[in-house]
Amino acid sequence: MYCPNCGQERISEVTSFCSRCDYLLTGTAKLLRTGGAAPTATNSGDPSPRSRGVRMGIFMFLLMFVIAPIIGLIATFGLRMEPWPVGIVVAVLGVGGILRIIYALMFESKTIAALPPGPDARELDPAQAGFSTSALPPQRDVPASQYAAPSSPAWRDEKTHEPTSVTDHTTKLLEKEQ
Repeated sequence: MYCPNCGQERISEVTSFCSRCDYLLTGTAKLLRTGGAAPTATNSGDPSPRSRGVRMGIFMFLLMFVIAPIIGLIATFGLRMEPWPVGIVVAVLGVGGILRIIYALMFESKTIAALPPGPDARELDPAQAGFSTSALPPQRDVPASQYAAPSSPAWRDEKTHEPTSVTDHTTKLLEKEQ
């Protein structure tokens, strides 16, 4: 598959972004596999986010009526203290459940999000989709057999073969001055 943004070939199916321009390729690959058809949501009995949130809020609120008396009995008769933990349970589960219901009704969607194509969706074979499945890109460079060994450095003279130190050079200059 090639990046639709810059034309760079995608080497591996594992990568999610184009290596040249960082374009997100996962959605494009899904479109190519389904022949250009957008994946649609199939209602398989899953509730919407809004109804799940309302159910969770109702469950928390009703759980308060089970947990609060148990905590009250343990605090009063088992620990011989005032039942203030009951207030904490009522605040967390009761008020939290009501707030969860309100949040679900105000902010969560009524519709189910689009699901990724499953095994029952119409998918094309990679050969039919028009992109290659080879692991390596085609050869574009000069093969190694056409390279020649570098020629010997004839431009160097005998003095440049041995590295000299800074102090030797300075000593020679001082000897010339005397």
